[in-house]
Amino acid sequence: MKLALLPWILMLLVTIPGPRLTAGARGSCSLRCGEQGGPCSCHPTCSGLGTCCEDILNYCLEISPSSGSMMGGKDFVVQHLVWHGSTDRVICRFKDSVQTLGYVDNLNRVHCISPLLYESGHIPFTISLDNGRSFPHAGTWLAAHPYKVSESEKSQLVNETRWQYYGTSDTSGDLSLTWNTSLLPVQTVTIELWGYEETGKPYSDNWTAKWSYLYSLTRNTPNSGFFTFKPKPASPEYQRWRVGALRISSSRNYEGQQDVLALWTNDHALAWHLGDDFRADSVAWAREQCLAWEALEDQLPNFLKELPDCPCTLAQARADSGRFFTDYGCDIEQGSVCTYHPGAVHCVRSVQASPRYGSGQQCCYTAAGTQLLTSDSTSGSTPDRGHDWGAPPYRTPPRVPGMSHWLYDVMSFYYCCLWAPECSRYMKRRPSSDCRSYRPPRLASAFGDPHFVTFDGTSFSFSGSGEYVLIEATLTDLRVQGRTLPGKMPNGTQAHGTGLIAVAVQEDNSDVVEVRLANGPQALQVLLNQKALSFTEQNWMDLKGMFLSVASEDKVSIMLSSGAGLEVGVQGPFLSVTVLLPEKFLTHTRGLLGTLNDNPSDDFTLRNGQVLPPKASAQQVFQFGADWVVSNTSSLFTYDSWYLVYKFLIQPKHDPNFKPLFLDEITLSPSQAEEVDRLCEGDHFCIHDVISTGNLSVGNATRAAHQLHRQRLKSLQPVVSCGWLPPPSNGHKEGSKYLVDSIVRFSCNSGYSLVGSETSICRADGTWSMSTPECQPGRSYAVLLGIIFGGLGIVALISIVYVLLHRRRKGNMTMWSSQP
Repeated sequence: MKLALLPWILMLLVTIPGPRLTAGARGSCSLRCGEQGGPCSCHPTCSGLGTCCEDILNYCLEISPSSGSMMGGKDFVVQHLVWHGSTDRVICRFKDSVQTLGYVDNLNRVHCISPLLYESGHIPFTISLDNGRSFPHAGTWLAAHPYKVSESEKSQLVNETRWQYYGTSDTSGDLSLTWNTSLLPVQTVTIELWGYEETGKPYSDNWTAKWSYLYSLTRNTPNSGFFTFKPKPASPEYQRWRVGALRISSSRNYEGQQDVLALWTNDHALAWHLGDDFRADSVAWAREQCLAWEALEDQLPNFLKELPDCPCTLAQARADSGRFFTDYGCDIEQGSVCTYHPGAVHCVRSVQASPRYGSGQQCCYTAAGTQLLTSDSTSGSTPDRGHDWGAPPYRTPPRVPGMSHWLYDVMSFYYCCLWAPECSRYMKRRPSSDCRSYRPPRLASAFGDPHFVTFDGTSFSFSGSGEYVLIEATLTDLRVQGRTLPGKMPNGTQAHGTGLIAVAVQEDNSDVVEVRLANGPQALQVLLNQKALSFTEQNWMDLKGMFLSVASEDKVSIMLSSGAGLEVGVQGPFLSVTVLLPEKFLTHTRGLLGTLNDNPSDDFTLRNGQVLPPKASAQQVFQFGADWVVSNTSSLFTYDSWYLVYKFLIQPKHDPNFKPLFLDEITLSPSQAEEVDRLCEGDHFCIHDVISTGNLSVGNATRAAHQLHRQRLKSLQPVVSCGWLPPPSNGHKEGSKYLVDSIVRFSCNSGYSLVGSETSICRADGTWSMSTPECQPGRSYAVLLGIIFGGLGIVALISIVYVLLHRRRKGNMTMWSSQP
């Protein structure tokens, strides 16, 4: 989203801040939301600049709540818009195609009901107050993956596991569900079952996804927040639905009425509604379904070939946050409750779905930090034909968030592994990826005053004041920019150093995200396309070309579609930024974070291609940094205050009047040097910041940021894997670690003898020292010796040893290994 900034700047220069302009025929925001031109602005920045059209709040809508499950049924109110007209002519249109009926409450506020959607992310909507003749009011609704919505917003299946095993051995009786009645203010409710299916030829244009109303469990039930029933097998016409959810809504609606105020349960396996054949012999029924899935799976394209390899270690998996993210079903930060992966302590999923098939990777790890493979255990990590988080353009199989994954990966797991003992069939078609082709991302950081550690490991300080290019990568048109300002000395005067106060990023035509230090109680402010975001409801957002996660008020993670990742956090009085780039970015980057090519000698490359020497002076490095100043036409930053306009748009982007403190120009007294050295423990970045700011706490924060960078760099060091080594047929192996220097031991079942080495070692070149040995029929020598020696006395044993030694002296030693 490249902004045409120059015309806007000229417009701002002739606009005098003061009372907002009066809206008229030329000054209204009707159908103009997001525009900056005209006598007044309808752009998100106008509020801070005082240039908004007077009617902006009537047309560019703010809503509360601003998000909810993509399953729909949530009531939200339009803030600031008061309507005194007809109350039965409100229509809410989502993404120009899905319409729901809105209403006006007794306070004359306009409401909409969110629709059932097949996608997540920011969904544009418009509102008509004239029964659909015009839609001049516009806003955005955030549709979230059902499992990323607060549990308090959903109806709860009491003992959800029991629901999904109902009808199998020893699982019968009543089922119950609960809900928060305050979210559904009606006297009586209807509880309905809705089913999900995907029909048509897989991977064809007629492959479609659909939620369907099936039947009601009860009508006109008092809205008590609790319902119990004894499930009965559904009619045959409903048996083809195996995944679904319950919906609770007002009894005033007709059965199956779409897009009404409602509460949904989690989607789940519909074991409780399956037929008598399932209840009579659930194992046989599930085995039949498993075999049918197996036959279908073998006809579908092989999606495994385009999935990324898993990281080799738990440390790599947690550090590679641009390409992998915590699997909420097995999270070490949440106590490692790994229901489907017992023995694992943490799993991650690939952030991006595969490009052609929309598939996903999963990687699970043991407490020892090694990967858990399905070849060794059914608890191993399994890839997914349908990525759990879905994939753009969503809406079509197998890219529907959550639901495609349920059909192609979860239900088959129920059939083969949970309801029938056929898990080997499932694991054969969902094998874990090992890590032989995994390459850790490259790491670069900026923090403190600010200090830079490039992708190739060059460390330097650049205390410029302005807006600068951190990274430009032509491979994906990735741009990361940083804004710096001088800090403050303890006495309130301006410091001799600067720090990052904002970071902005865009890749190709993705959304633009800016993270900046906040002035209010929140540590950070995040802007999406120049509009401030709120994270009071959702801390995960699906955006155009990226995902955004806010784990805490002082840390933001951005995951781009290329696999690049950014982490921006608060470190002392400034921001720190960490950038991770996959290996494909080699030779494609430039800017303050260097030229990624495994050659640190050319990291000080100017825009014109000239390269400064690695031992350049601090003054030369300062000129290098100033050369990477951002231009107005390429800026990704938001200028939503007159201070920012004057400071960064009208004035030079690089402040030529700010002169930093160069360490080679400073001489410390012995006592000062001792105090600084005691705090910084030799960290030159820490020493620099203490001197430039006069603040020990700033130096301490810088030292902590530098340590975090080094720890992460250590976690991302490449490791050698030799890949999975199978056990011998009719034998066993001991050891499931396949990294360099790992040892695997082999043994045979009773009645078989080992032919080959008992051990194999993973060598530094990625090969095993020995292949898997064979177990051939016949008793092993050790077993035979045990039988012989066990049946003979000590005298006989001595006699045998004497005879053998005697024969050996004569050179007439005979083979006796073939004895029975």
